[in-house]
Amino acid sequence: MSQLDEKQESGVAFITGVMGERFGGAFNEAATSNRFGSDITRMAAGWAFHDAWRHEGINRKQKSIAVISALIASRQSLELKNHVKIGLANGLTVEELEGLLVQLTLYVGFPCIASAQTAVIMAMREAGISPEDLPTSEERGLL
Repeated sequence: MSQLDEKQESGVAFITGVMGERFGGAFNEAATSNRFGSDITRMAAGWAFHDAWRHEGINRKQKSIAVISALIASRQSLELKNHVKIGLANGLTVEELEGLLVQLTLYVGFPCIASAQTAVIMAMREAGISPEDLPTSEERGLL
């Protein structure tokens, strides 16, 4: 087991606060283990979830918009799901998420947004705020 430094512990506390005990516990276990990827998890805890997310330059909702936009543009659908849930915890609304997808369509294109829309809908479902009858593009046979 690896010991976490003060910044890493702060980062684990931050991510636990926005993603819940289950996610936070899994994140902490990954950070403190000596298994494959634990070094990267500790980097994320210290740099991303302490240094960047606790930085005071912009508020947490604005940070979520920036991160979600970057993940959509780089087509990182798996990580996008986590950050949509973080964005919801940081105050983003369903309407704002849809507005973000509309705005980004002009810059990243329809195929990228179709994939992102699926990830956003799945994340909203997991967060319990999207009705189950809201189908993804894949479920509608569009992808």
